Amino acid sequence: MKARVFVTLKNGVLDPQGKAIGHALNGLGFGEVGEVRQGKLIDIELRESDGEKARSRLKQMCEKLLANTVIEKYEIELKP
Repeated sequence: MKARVFVTLKNGVLDPQGKAIGHALNGLGFGEVGEVRQGKLIDIELRESDGEKARSRLKQMCEKLLANTVIEKYEIELKP
């Protein structure tokens, strides 16, 4: 089973990299760009066929290593 984990900063947490990306895009002539928030994407291959077990293990991985849950949120997407 394959999984994709999206980790982004929680709302209200300052995102200086996102702000820099937004300013750079505006400077390159992309004036339609408003607020930009950046994050990370993690693809993981699991040796697990049970979706609930996989989701549970991925949640543990996020809580222990992949996301700083004080300032970041995460979303898990499973692909059978």
